[in-house]
Amino acid sequence: MENKKSKQQWYELRTYTHASAAQQQLTSSYLEQALLPALNRVGIPNVGVFTELQPQGIGKTYLLIPFDSIESFTMINTRLATDAAYMTSGKAYLSAPPANPAYDRIESSLLRAFSHMPVLEVPEKKERIFELRRYESPSESAGQKKIEMFNDAGEIDIFKKIGARPVFFGETIIGTQRPNLTYMLCFDNMEAHDARWKAFGGDPEWKKISSQPEYSDSLLISKIVRTFLIPTAWSQL
Repeated sequence: MENKKSKQQWYELRTYTHASAAQQQLTSSYLEQALLPALNRVGIPNVGVFTELQPQGIGKTYLLIPFDSIESFTMINTRLATDAAYMTSGKAYLSAPPANPAYDRIESSLLRAFSHMPVLEVPEKKERIFELRRYESPSESAGQKKIEMFNDAGEIDIFKKIGARPVFFGETIIGTQRPNLTYMLCFDNMEAHDARWKAFGGDPEWKKISSQPEYSDSLLISKIVRTFLIPTAWSQL
């Protein structure tokens, strides 16, 4: 479906780092029982919660919140603070003592959706894995050129054509490791992931785009970070 004329969403991509399984469980319970219901009550649907497919140690919890406006993002903490049901359901997490915190640290990034895919697309609720990819660029201008490659040159359309099922594309406005863009793709499993990426690399249109000197990866990308995720049983993505 063509979304070019839709208003671009904003995304908060939040990563919880845990020092113990107990911390991860407390955070998970808070997200499931308090935060997601509260976000839904104020009109924010399709909130994604994920854990790592192959965690190193305890692992991390990933949260993706779509906002229809920057105002919605800036007001969310105020709205949560006045939600009695949220405060009650989230008490164990919100009041966790220093000796037993709910997490080690939280890292958040604020992203603005790409113009060619301005709103998040919800994948079918079946067996699925997600690939979260971050492209770090050597300069702001290089980062903007890579975004142009997705928006105007047709890279997003190729992902859709070969069945990679994009969830979102976003430019990191506030966050670490800037300048970077971040996007998420959905696959049935790792076998489908490998097959789709092979199809992408062999696509004639991709070969045409990537052969253009102005779009050379050596000019536009300094580092690619990939993370494979699985949704929690109650994730809305």
